[in-house]
Amino acid sequence: MSSGPSLIRSVKEIPPIDYYTSGHRTCAGCGAALIYRLVTKAAGPNTILIGPTGCMYVANSHQFLTSPYAVPWYHTQLGAGGAAGIGIAAALRALMVKGKRKPEDINIIVFGGDGGFADIGFSGLSMALTYDYPRLLYLLYDNESYANTGIQASSTTPWGATTTFTPSGKVKRIGNERYKKNMALLAAAHPKIKYVATATIYPPLDLMNKVIKALNSGGPSFIHVLTPCPKGWFYAPHETYELARLAVETGMWVLWEYSEGKFKLNYKPRPRKHVKEYLRRQGRFAHLTDEEIDMIDKMVEEEWKYWLESDKLGKIILPW
Repeated sequence: MSSGPSLIRSVKEIPPIDYYTSGHRTCAGCGAALIYRLVTKAAGPNTILIGPTGCMYVANSHQFLTSPYAVPWYHTQLGAGGAAGIGIAAALRALMVKGKRKPEDINIIVFGGDGGFADIGFSGLSMALTYDYPRLLYLLYDNESYANTGIQASSTTPWGATTTFTPSGKVKRIGNERYKKNMALLAAAHPKIKYVATATIYPPLDLMNKVIKALNSGGPSFIHVLTPCPKGWFYAPHETYELARLAVETGMWVLWEYSEGKFKLNYKPRPRKHVKEYLRRQGRFAHLTDEEIDMIDKMVEEEWKYWLESDKLGKIILPW
């Protein structure tokens, strides 16, 4: 497969054409659907999508003779996203080398949830990030729970969040006592990785341009996208974009990129808003006391010292 640059190097406004269109059955206000739409706009028509089992497989699969995809898409099993991406990349390279397909740049994007990439499919993802196939992007849409099967806790569920597996009760008020796994940092530890980033739907051009950078990086890439979920986070569907904005402006979601060994913060909230503006908008945190929310804010403040130091030095300084 050719590793030449894409015709699109960056975008300054959202293109009008859609490659993820009507025909899906996602929840009202679904953050993952907005991510699909923005990512496919950035990637363009010469793209193959892969969807391991998860929310976006169930909501988007080709049932009743409908499909929201205007580009090729296929489903793979929950833990097979990493292998499926490598398999398609290898097949296309072999066909081009043998002259059975014209040399061209084809984007391969694998969308995995926190089950598909952070937990059940993590080993396959880690394997895939050690290969050198270009234009291969693994994207984690992280709604911070197993939302497809009833909002169970995952390794990306934040501390204190109520889920069906970690409910807040009288005996144990804080059900989820685990801290959220940082998948982007884990991806950055792979020696072959060309590009790693974090993103959300706010601001949309940040996500789109990171997709373009990832596809043009010349090797495997990974983007961890925070995905607000009305069903699992318990908020009104029209607030999805606002929740993404507040996640960034409170510093609870850090926007950064790591390219060829160089770390860079993409946004520094000045001043940073208190995390209560983000947490109090979500029913899954309704049981937290003011003292517990202040504790979270202090943890975020402390962690940001490391993010700012990393940005200053251009390399990742771990807070642990």
